[in-house]
Amino acid sequence: MLYQMYTTTYRTGVRGTDRGPITLILTCDLRRYNKFNNHLSDDLEAVGAGFAHLARSPAFSRVVGAIDGCHIRMKPPANNSHCYYNRKLFHSIQLQAITDHHGKFFDVFVGYPGSVHDSRVLRNSPVYAGSLYPPPGKCILGNGGYPCLSAPICLITLYREPVQNPVQARFNSKHSRPRSIVECAFGMMKARWRSLFFKALEVSPVFVPEVVACCAVLHNLALLNGDIVEAVEEDHDDGPPQPHNLEPREGEHVQNNLAAAVSTPIICVPALHEHDYL
Repeated sequence: MLYQMYTTTYRTGVRGTDRGPITLILTCDLRRYNKFNNHLSDDLEAVGAGFAHLARSPAFSRVVGAIDGCHIRMKPPANNSHCYYNRKLFHSIQLQAITDHHGKFFDVFVGYPGSVHDSRVLRNSPVYAGSLYPPPGKCILGNGGYPCLSAPICLITLYREPVQNPVQARFNSKHSRPRSIVECAFGMMKARWRSLFFKALEVSPVFVPEVVACCAVLHNLALLNGDIVEAVEEDHDDGPPQPHNLEPREGEHVQNNLAAAVSTPIICVPALHEHDYL
């Protein structure tokens, strides 16, 4: 009931992936719940200011979200269970989420098996296919597992290591802190419901997406009411890190412009005006 009340869309449907399994894909658009429809422009400015504060750089004021994926432990279905076995060596279902600078969820997309790469989950999600978020002129941040994009959504990732110059190194350093807010959101949600998320979910695989989406809505309710919990750390040592995405970097020009803005001095030294260096 809460889930249906506080989302602009409530769409569930059975969809088969080309890897074989049949799973329930559930899309939950939480921007209405976060009151974005009432004062969209003002709220986006506040979110941008929040990300700029996290990055300690005004260049990040055009950032209005952070995206990442999370593995939710589950008991695999009887058929095609191998498709749910992820790189961290346990069975899971994928949760993709976009959050604001406080860790509130704007959008969640859950249902793909754990073996599916983050970039493929993204390309099959409504937020990507329908260019739903971010709005024109804004961008969201993602880790190296995602492609760097300017369209159909603007998603800016880190520069691949090794970086080529100090500008790229400085950008990567600034990028990491605001992007990690989505990881904190996952950690907070898991901390609220430890009995659900620290072991395989004791429900039928068909209902796992609905359970996860409801927890995301309740997480937002808790944050809005000042109920802050300490995030738990993800199990990074369970398996190898996700490799960097090697797709063409279609958003590289946006990334370069943002990196240049990060390295631009905020305060101009008066002595520089004393001579004409051109």
